[in-house]
Amino acid sequence: MSDSIIALATAPLRSALAVIRISGSDAFALTDQVFSKKISGLTKKAFFVGKISDEGKDIDQVVLLAYPAPRTFTGEDVVEISCHGSPLIANEIIECYLKRGARYATRGEFSSRAFYNGKMDLVEAEAVNDLINATTKESKSLSLMSLEGKTSQLVAPLKKSLADLVSLIEVNIDYPEYTDIEEANKAKISSSIDDIRRNVADLIKGGRGGKIVKDGVKVAIVGEPNVGKSSLLNALLNEDKAIVSDVPGTTRDVVEGDVDLHGVLLHLLDTAGIRENAETIERQGILRSEKTIKEADVVILVIDARNGMSDEDRRVEKLAAGKILIPTYNKEDLVSSKDSGKLYVSALKKDIKPLVERLFKELGVEESAFVSPSLNNARQLGLLGQIDACLSDAKKDCDANAPIDLVSVNLMSAYNQARQLLGENATTDLTDEIFSRFCVGK
Repeated sequence: MSDSIIALATAPLRSALAVIRISGSDAFALTDQVFSKKISGLTKKAFFVGKISDEGKDIDQVVLLAYPAPRTFTGEDVVEISCHGSPLIANEIIECYLKRGARYATRGEFSSRAFYNGKMDLVEAEAVNDLINATTKESKSLSLMSLEGKTSQLVAPLKKSLADLVSLIEVNIDYPEYTDIEEANKAKISSSIDDIRRNVADLIKGGRGGKIVKDGVKVAIVGEPNVGKSSLLNALLNEDKAIVSDVPGTTRDVVEGDVDLHGVLLHLLDTAGIRENAETIERQGILRSEKTIKEADVVILVIDARNGMSDEDRRVEKLAAGKILIPTYNKEDLVSSKDSGKLYVSALKKDIKPLVERLFKELGVEESAFVSPSLNNARQLGLLGQIDACLSDAKKDCDANAPIDLVSVNLMSAYNQARQLLGENATTDLTDEIFSRFCVGK
């Protein structure tokens, strides 16, 4: 028996309506104590119009929806109350339930109950939060595919391939006397590992593209003072967010803004001009700029087209090692000749199309990333990386002619990590896998 939890499902603001959600094995019994109509014993979902009261005092007239277990979001009895949207009213209703034994839900507890009660796997549960936090139509679409179970379906072939291979090895080890079992020779194992690794590589590639679509990328705009960084930020945002001045050192802190670039959200960070011998306050801004470079995914190095790259610009190149770096020569309207191998823009005139095109190209997001389900958060990509590492070790052991049971250890680890993708128990008895695949003990 699980205790009942309660929480406001809508924003805690004054509005036309507020929705309160209760879930638990005694959610209906608690509701009977405060609602004007009895709902215990329901076998089908139903809605009611009535009053919530506490100790004979009416609180509000509400619409109440009752969902009996197990066909609910959490797998438990669920009640949803739509009341008038005064925070005072919502809090009074919640207090009614708390007085009678319910408790406040913790962060994500409704979704966690859905997961533990088998209503969704871990990938689907993560999609709930992703859907709430989606900032573009494309990221919303990816999250919705995960919530519908389409992303989880990517894991099934991977799990099956690993289970098939591990089972083949285990049955050869444990039942060598059966002649009708396929032989687990090293050549077959090595070939199977290669096939699985190709699948994992495709999942990682798709996941990285999906992560960019879902989460966006951090783009640091850096360079020496007065090269046009703030003008470029304003041009990318198509608004005057950053102060533009000819006075070096005007930008003392990081100025931020978001822009949707062909379905990818860019978190733009305009930084203080980087230069030596800056005065104390400006120096603090420069230190923050250097920190921003380290945290960014993409670095746009803005260079005055009239002067070319400086020693400070080369220092930025070193700071941005391992990042996507785009040297951008600004103020093209002030130069008479251009180098064909360089990217020129005029931020002040908002002529930045070449930069936008280069930026999107450098991100390397394929069209499929916008429309295909993918394992795209840090946990999922991390597990895929671990699976590939285990497969790589198994391949090395196999090619080095190591004992077959040693090869199986790494393959079993990869299999358990595939299960973890969906939040399944990491350890499993392979007996069912073995007997479902081979005619053992017939």
